[in-house]
Amino acid sequence: MNPQSHIEETLFKLSTSPIIKQITNMKKYQGNSYGYMRMRLTLINGDFLEIAEYFVLQNDRIDICRYRYQWMDATQQILNKRWDDTKHFPHLQNFPHHVHVRSETQVVSGQKLSIIELIDLLEQELNT
Repeated sequence: MNPQSHIEETLFKLSTSPIIKQITNMKKYQGNSYGYMRMRLTLINGDFLEIAEYFVLQNDRIDICRYRYQWMDATQQILNKRWDDTKHFPHLQNFPHHVHVRSETQVVSGQKLSIIELIDLLEQELNT
């Protein structure tokens, strides 16, 4: 896999997922060994999802280095969940990976996710 292939695979997943109604504000770039994607999505239930990931190519594999995925209600006022790897919670298992659940202060341990893995997870959560 190379950065271009990773971006193409991610865009294919987004464009074919039954939970995604609209993709806007796409920003993406890539080099020979790195890439970045940031998008805003409208989900089929009207919810808002902003996704951003920076990745590098290491040993012929894509490694997600930085990510932030924020799922909010349609008004963008109520947080459902935010997955990220900001180094704010060193006491949590799997540091720095964590999830904010319904609040900035309600934080649980998380795991590294790609955009594709996130969409798979949301497809299950939204029962599609």
